Amino acid sequence: MLTPSLEDYLEEIYRFSLTLDTVRVTDISKKLKVALPSVTKALYRLRDESYINYERYGEIQLTDQGKEFGYYLVTRNKILQDFLALIRSKCNFAAEAEAMEHYLSTATIDAIKTLVEFMNDNPSWLQSYNNYIITKEL
Repeated sequence: MLTPSLEDYLEEIYRFSLTLDTVRVTDISKKLKVALPSVTKALYRLRDESYINYERYGEIQLTDQGKEFGYYLVTRNKILQDFLALIRSKCNFAAEAEAMEHYLSTATIDAIKTLVEFMNDNPSWLQSYNNYIITKEL
């Protein structure tokens, strides 16, 4: 099981891999605002857990396990941001989802996903909820 910090690294590597041919240590360092040695240390730990292939100064490549878990991490984050939007939270969705994502169980994430899907598939329920929120704000 990865620590929240290593999950963040893997999530960003996965995101970069979707748009870049080569993921670099400096890309990760800039995105996560951490020092290069910290990135390198995390990469070795991810490699030891079989999520990436990496050698010092070499390319960072996701393994099949890394791709699968990276996809899950990105999806989890989106589900939480969608949930926050759905409940009309007055927060920074990205920051709040980041704060939540590492501490909720898979069962809770699945329940939130089901709720978001249900509300999106049942616009009358969603509209009723939105009307309720509007009256509470008055």
